[in-house]
Amino acid sequence: MSLTLTLEQTRTWKVTSATCSQPLPPASGHPSSQRSLGPRPLGCKPLGSSSCEQLHCDMISSKVAPRAEGQREMLSEGRLEAAPPSEAGPSWAAGPPSERLPPLGQEAPPPLRCHTDCLEAPLSRCFLRLGASVGTHPWLFLLGPALLTAALGTGLLFLPKEKENLEEQYTPIGSPAKAERRFVQSHFSTNDTYRFSASRTSSEANFASILVVSLTNSLLEPRIFTEVSKLDRAVQALKVVQENGTQILYKEVCAKYKTLCVPPNPLLHAWQHNSTLDLSNLMFPIHNLPNRLIYLAGFFGGNVLGETMGKNQRLVESRAMRLLYYLKTEDPEDSERSKAWLTHFLDHFKDMKSTLSLEQTEVVYFTSLSRQLEFEATSKTVIPLFHLAYILIILFAVVSCFRLDCVRSKMLVAVFGVFSVAMSVVSGFGLMLHIGVPFVIIVANSPFLILGVGVDDMFIMISAWQKTSLTENIRERLSNAYSKVAVSITITTVTNVLAFYTGITSSFRSVQYFCIYTGTTLLFCYFYNITCFGAIMALDGKREITCFRWLEKPDQKYASLKKSCCVPFGSAPDEHGEDKHPMNLFFRDYFGPFLTTAKAKFFVVLIYIFYIVSSIYGCFQVQEGLDLRNLASDDSYITPYFNVEEDYFSDYGPRVMVIVTESVNYWDGDVRQKLDKCMLKFEENEYVDKNLTEFWLGAYIQYMNSSGNDPNDKNTFMNNISGFLKMYPVFTFDVNISSSNEITSSRGFIQTVEVSSSSNKKRMLLQLRGIAENCEVPLMVYNQAFIYFDQYAAIIENTVRNIMVASTAMLIVSLLLIPHPVCSLWVTFAIASVIVGVTGFMAFWNVNLDSISMINLVICIGFSFDFSAHISYAFVSSTETSVNKKSIEALYMLGYPVLQSAISTIIGVCVLSAAKAYIFRTFFKIMFLVMFFGAAHGLVFIPVFLTFF
Repeated sequence: MSLTLTLEQTRTWKVTSATCSQPLPPASGHPSSQRSLGPRPLGCKPLGSSSCEQLHCDMISSKVAPRAEGQREMLSEGRLEAAPPSEAGPSWAAGPPSERLPPLGQEAPPPLRCHTDCLEAPLSRCFLRLGASVGTHPWLFLLGPALLTAALGTGLLFLPKEKENLEEQYTPIGSPAKAERRFVQSHFSTNDTYRFSASRTSSEANFASILVVSLTNSLLEPRIFTEVSKLDRAVQALKVVQENGTQILYKEVCAKYKTLCVPPNPLLHAWQHNSTLDLSNLMFPIHNLPNRLIYLAGFFGGNVLGETMGKNQRLVESRAMRLLYYLKTEDPEDSERSKAWLTHFLDHFKDMKSTLSLEQTEVVYFTSLSRQLEFEATSKTVIPLFHLAYILIILFAVVSCFRLDCVRSKMLVAVFGVFSVAMSVVSGFGLMLHIGVPFVIIVANSPFLILGVGVDDMFIMISAWQKTSLTENIRERLSNAYSKVAVSITITTVTNVLAFYTGITSSFRSVQYFCIYTGTTLLFCYFYNITCFGAIMALDGKREITCFRWLEKPDQKYASLKKSCCVPFGSAPDEHGEDKHPMNLFFRDYFGPFLTTAKAKFFVVLIYIFYIVSSIYGCFQVQEGLDLRNLASDDSYITPYFNVEEDYFSDYGPRVMVIVTESVNYWDGDVRQKLDKCMLKFEENEYVDKNLTEFWLGAYIQYMNSSGNDPNDKNTFMNNISGFLKMYPVFTFDVNISSSNEITSSRGFIQTVEVSSSSNKKRMLLQLRGIAENCEVPLMVYNQAFIYFDQYAAIIENTVRNIMVASTAMLIVSLLLIPHPVCSLWVTFAIASVIVGVTGFMAFWNVNLDSISMINLVICIGFSFDFSAHISYAFVSSTETSVNKKSIEALYMLGYPVLQSAISTIIGVCVLSAAKAYIFRTFFKIMFLVMFFGAAHGLVFIPVFLTFF
């Protein structure tokens, strides 16, 4: 977003970063021997030829107050032209004698030098020369970027075809859970072809899940079990016919326990083998069958429990049932066959469901492939929105650049300006793909943002061009226009690019890649604006001259030319470049005076108090982490699945491994006591069900005692483990015994509860890790879900760090290019206020704090800087006598550019509000909040608050 610091509506001296008037070497071919760059800033210390000669240097303004536009100096062709004596007025004599300009006709003292223009002055000189070069050779600067775009655009051929790894992109880099998983994989083995156990797997297995919801109060009835059993048989009967004619049957790819497929639901399996099973006399969470125990927690939801019997309660009613079809995963070939069966399941489930005509139940489904497949499908929904976004921006640009002055109207130039932005997207993306930066789905948001931000510099450059005189040649006009916008478009580009590049420090790869793509594309946008778009303006300048000459001396031979360049009006332009936009007059004559009244200030303060209080409250309500259902589109089949799971199966969370990571003396009573103490602390935790703990050591001690063996003797302890594991094979993969007959590691299990919300997941994770860390025995906790839970612990830390780094970068830039302490103070205030507001109102708009929204919070730092820095500096640079007039003048100069920038960015991203996917709508929501609150600070809050000091 680029905001000009010039008084766009009058020909005045440019007020940008703090500069003092000083002579500069003339541009090549320039008639003037020296060019004044602007007024000295407040607090500027002047220097003589080599050192300071005074202690103080007050700013002498060469701006004209809006109320005295007729009394002004004109900068034309690099020369300072004084108004005729008859037009001179007393306004120039305002202020103390040291601030007055010398009377006309007298020689002015030599300009004082200062060091605060060390960046602005060279930058303006560079742009002065660049503008002259572009004006002299426009076709070179037009075709060069076009050829560069064509070359870099070949990188789009490398857009990834393979699937995006969601875990890699949307979970923290180097998270503790990933290290824990590597430990589990290296110390514990599994066997999904003979002894499968879902809680013992280190990574997500291939599976299909069906949630069955009864249309009555309870599904614990034979007739409903009959219907569910019919559904189960239909699923297991699915078979895939491959191209070579071979078939893939469920029984071939299912995960097995001994020789049978793991049952999808233990109670349903027991009922299928014994239909006389009394469904009204079940215990929960563990039911005791005549020959074995079955674990019901997680398989039944929406439960109504009755009287307690031991560690269990009677299951009175149950509204929902889960069917889990685990498939082979460990062997790569088996895994591919399992995925083929799952794909067939997804393709035919709806038809199968309609064929069964289920009357007693509703069913929803999900597979281990669903998240990835639906995420990929989501990316395709946003492609049609690109065209709409570009059409809207072109319309906005055309309307913004339309003038009744047929020569000055820049409608076609605006259209080419939008194409220049599109070229930057192609070049930036192509370059990143050429050098191998991964393209992730959220990068698809970037073109919408670039589109909105990129056209802002175009508007500024057109505005500066409109202030030049038609009597000058193209080279001089473009040179003058470039020198006026040099600092304005550079400072906003630098701040926005820095804001994005600070995102590279994020722990989320998706954020890193988005920021790299967007920051690089913004640099191309800046480069193409000062080359390609400048060339377009130079070529259009030739059209202006031709049309202007025709209007001065009409010739019937050029009637067709008039139609092409002077449509729709034939009004003659002002050759000296007057171009007062009605919106600037609105801010000067209506909005500014209204805003500075006592009543308006009172209401603004009340509104701000309400805003900041609401925002702070909202900050404490924000949910953390990326909800996996949000990776799919709204009409995806996985959305109702997650809704049902949240409604009925949220009581029980993941089953967590408690791992003894080192070799300890299990036969030592003191060691076992320490372990028991740690396990007791786990069971006492609010997120753990103490009745569902499973640990091989306790069962082994009972086994030893019942067989009359001494568990405190090392040899006896170690020699009896093999017999114990044969009797209790479920613990086979829980004890890791080395070749030297030493237990190098072992594990038990605890059951988590009440962790459906992101805040509870985070607290549970941190508390369990804290207990493990403080235990006297080396312990570790792990579940495959912790890979995603880690984002809850990392997201706030990452957000705060990125915001701090980006804010620091913004302040350094502001001090270098706008070296005024008051400006820095208000920049800091605005950045903090906008970030708090956006974060707080995220909660009211149902947006989580996740890797996607974190990107936008970093973005808002750059935009907050743009709005606040320019407005506050225009205020402190004003020489008006009262604070109210200073505020009005600041709004007159910058009110419309601020509004134009906000509107163009909102238009660029507004089409995302129609997207069917959360990740795209979230981008729109937060960008809307950023632009709305940023513009509110720049146009309302800061102009009012500045009048209080």
